[in-house]
Amino acid sequence: MDTLIQLDKQLLVFLNSFGSEGFDPFWLFITKQLNWIPFFLVVMYFLYQRLGLKKLGITILFLAFLILCTDQLTNLVKYSVQRLRPCNDLDINGIIRVVKCSGTYSFFSGHASNSTATMLFLFLILRRFYKYAFLVFIFPLVFAYSRIYLSLHFPGDILVGYMAGIVMGSLCYKLFQYAEKKYGF
Repeated sequence: MDTLIQLDKQLLVFLNSFGSEGFDPFWLFITKQLNWIPFFLVVMYFLYQRLGLKKLGITILFLAFLILCTDQLTNLVKYSVQRLRPCNDLDINGIIRVVKCSGTYSFFSGHASNSTATMLFLFLILRRFYKYAFLVFIFPLVFAYSRIYLSLHFPGDILVGYMAGIVMGSLCYKLFQYAEKKYGF
C-alpha cells in the first residue's frame, strides 16, 4: 500500500508541474459547480425535449437522490480514511504548486464521484436519443482534473471517485429502469 501511495504522490507532482499562473484562473473557474450551470441547463433541455416535463421531473428527483447517496458515501469514506489533501501533505506540499487548499480530507474525490455518477446516469438515459450523448463525460473529466491541477486531490482520489461514481450511477439507473417499468412513467 505504501508503494501505491508513493506512486500516487509522484504522479501528482508530475501532473501538477504542468500548471502555470496564467492558467490558474481558468482552473479555479472550472472547479466551481455553479459555473457549470449553463452546461446542466443544456443537458436538461435535451432531456426535456425527449422525455417531457413529467418524466424530466422524475429524472431530476432521481438525480437528487443519486447525488445525496453518492455524496454521503464519499463523506463516509473521507472521514474513515482521513487522507490529507496534497496541499496539506508535508511530504510534497513544498514541491508542488498549491493553487487552492482545503482543510478537509482527500480520499476520495467528491467532485469525481458526483460528476461521474450524475453524468453516467444521464448518459444512460440520453444515449437512447442522441448519438453524441457520450459528450456529457467531458464534464467529469475536466471537472475532476481541476482538482489535481489545484493540488486538492491526488490522482488516486480521482480514479477511486470515478469508480464510485460508476457504481452509484449504474445502481441509480437500474433503480430508474425498475421504477419506469413498474410505474410506467
